[in-house]
Amino acid sequence: MSKEEPAIKRYRKEHEEEKGIESEEDDTYTPYIPVKERKKQQLLKLGRLVQLSNEASNLAKSSSENEHDSDLNQEDLGRKYNISLLDQHTELKKIAESKKVSAVEKQLKEEEKILEIVAEKKALMGVAELAKGVQYEKPIKTSWTPPRYVLSKPDYVHDAIRHRMKILAEGENIPPPLKTFKDMKFPKPIILGLERKGIKRPTPIQVQGIPTILSGRDLIGIAFTGSGKTLVFVLPIIMFCLEQEVRLPFVPNEGPYGLIICPSRELAKQTFDIIRYYCGHLQQAGFPEIRSALAIGGTPVNETMSVVNHGCHILVATPGRLMDMLDKKMINLAICRYLCMDEADRMIDMGFEEDIRTIFSYFKGQRQTLLFSATMPKKIQNFAKSALVKPITINVGRAGAASINVTQDIEYVKQEAKVVHLLDCLQKTAPPVLIFAEKKQDVDQIHEYLLLKGVEAVAIHGGKDQEERSRAVEQFRSQEKDVLVASDVASKGLDFADVQHVINYDMPDDIENYVHRIGRTGRSNTKGRATTFVNKSTEHYVLLDLKHLLIEAKQVVPPFLLELCSETEKNPELSDGCAYCGGLGHRITECPKLEAIQNKQASNMRKRDFLSNADY
Repeated sequence: MSKEEPAIKRYRKEHEEEKGIESEEDDTYTPYIPVKERKKQQLLKLGRLVQLSNEASNLAKSSSENEHDSDLNQEDLGRKYNISLLDQHTELKKIAESKKVSAVEKQLKEEEKILEIVAEKKALMGVAELAKGVQYEKPIKTSWTPPRYVLSKPDYVHDAIRHRMKILAEGENIPPPLKTFKDMKFPKPIILGLERKGIKRPTPIQVQGIPTILSGRDLIGIAFTGSGKTLVFVLPIIMFCLEQEVRLPFVPNEGPYGLIICPSRELAKQTFDIIRYYCGHLQQAGFPEIRSALAIGGTPVNETMSVVNHGCHILVATPGRLMDMLDKKMINLAICRYLCMDEADRMIDMGFEEDIRTIFSYFKGQRQTLLFSATMPKKIQNFAKSALVKPITINVGRAGAASINVTQDIEYVKQEAKVVHLLDCLQKTAPPVLIFAEKKQDVDQIHEYLLLKGVEAVAIHGGKDQEERSRAVEQFRSQEKDVLVASDVASKGLDFADVQHVINYDMPDDIENYVHRIGRTGRSNTKGRATTFVNKSTEHYVLLDLKHLLIEAKQVVPPFLLELCSETEKNPELSDGCAYCGGLGHRITECPKLEAIQNKQASNMRKRDFLSNADY
């Protein structure tokens, strides 16, 4: 028996027979290709690449043409022989950019769909109106008209005023802007009260906003913090109520004629005090008394009802207390024709959406509706436009932009070193100083620490009773105390005179809250400073939003923020930020706020399903 050959040799022999190779030398033989021929083949390959890329870019135009062009022939490729590599590179670059643009367009379409889904509810319409299909088509008519000399001016003059004051107004038949309070036809006591407050001429939002409201138009007002939005809705409602009282005096238990809803007790109290200030000036000058009432949690209901029982012109309220009083039929909105929601987007974000819809169902007729905020992204504007009657949107600056009067300092501080570092930050400016913290326990801890160090400080948060909160705010406002430590209950709309410095003990999870916080300083064209502590526990998306906010406000961006790169930087076409929350560092497709709300809604649905299926 002969010795078997190794398996490897048998494999090599069979392999050579299959390939038709006659000798072992042929297996290693490589034919020589001249350099010229190799370059020619490379050009052919590049030409084919360009041709295929062109066909891919034209796919959207015509599928039939695309099929025809896909049949490449030697003549088409031959035309590519004389194209230089530089030209080839330029052509490929254009193709890449066109693909990038198409990707951006695809993303924008996707974002529009998301925004439509989010904004499909009519959150600002009453249940009864939705059920009956009631639609108001014409705005409310008022007796006020602009001065004749203003009306006689051509439209381009009004447009020039808006352009110069950076006012963006959208809507039908926009009333002309008025540059003085005298042109707005306010009585002398009101103008005197404004002068005593140091207000001699209207701010941009007042120039366009007050004539719009006096004309009876529904309004969405957006302007940076400290721009004088409160006077835009307070002064017209006082004039409307004065007109009603002169024509036919209010009888007991009648009213309110005007309703102002605020998200926090402190903001409601501040608005109430401003109304009383100007109504007091009118009464001293011999005008009829305009009665206003305050309805907020933590205060006796009897105080509100004593005013309502005499006939109430204006009611300032928080959603919770207002809902309670309407439910118990302590007040009614039968003659209410004026509704203002201050910091409207914050109320919806805080979970008052259903309460607002229920409150709307208590109205018995058409009302003039006004929404105001410094941060009102498109989702809230879409909610509003679906319910308001031919609304006018007034923008002074970008919605959600920080005030340019505030110098923003961002400091990287370790978590354990924050409290100690506060003392160094307090040395930057003279008091009064406002310190914000996210958690109630942090507020109490900072307050205790400052008291131990001899700093005159007070603190407020949602866990304290109303009497203690009111006393703390008044002591800080009257400058009896140098420092106010607060949670976000003090960040929305509150006006503290001469606050030079705001310190963010921690960066909030929402960039809108950051804008509201730092807006407590740098108000009414004064300068202010804001210092914010960040560290590794701060969310990445918030830091991206913060970076773009600093760049927009032309502030110094620290190196650790410059290293962060967002999707909007990769695609300059996507520079307008998130349409849901207004953050500049991300898109709506990756909005953490939207995701959190959707998760909360899904959780509530699961909870309802569990309770409905449970056996009791």
